[in-house]
Amino acid sequence: MNIPAELKYTKDHEWVKIEGDTATVGITDFAQKELGDIVYVEVETLDQTLEKDEVFGTVEAVKTVSDLFLPLSGEIVAFNDSLESKPETVNADAYGDGWMVKVKFSNPAEIEELLSSEQYKELIGA
Repeated sequence: MNIPAELKYTKDHEWVKIEGDTATVGITDFAQKELGDIVYVEVETLDQTLEKDEVFGTVEAVKTVSDLFLPLSGEIVAFNDSLESKPETVNADAYGDGWMVKVKFSNPAEIEELLSSEQYKELIGA
């Protein structure tokens, strides 16, 4: 299972890549495997400011629909709109081209609440 050490993680199976005051967010390799074939990604919160743990969108797979939870408070400044036509990219490249949103975060202290790759491995029993 792919769990890059340079990323942060949430208990809700999102990954977070911190770059300056912006965080790129997607779902983990574990999450996409659990969901199965992803057929739709919906994010209607672009340009909105949300609090940590608020729902910023949904991901729909053949088996289920799952909410996506924002790992850090802030403004959603970008959505990976290529997922509208190719949602399966999340299955193929969860940590790369399958990213979902970019967030200009407002509370850097929240980064400390995220899980390390080792903590995430423990969470999922990897």
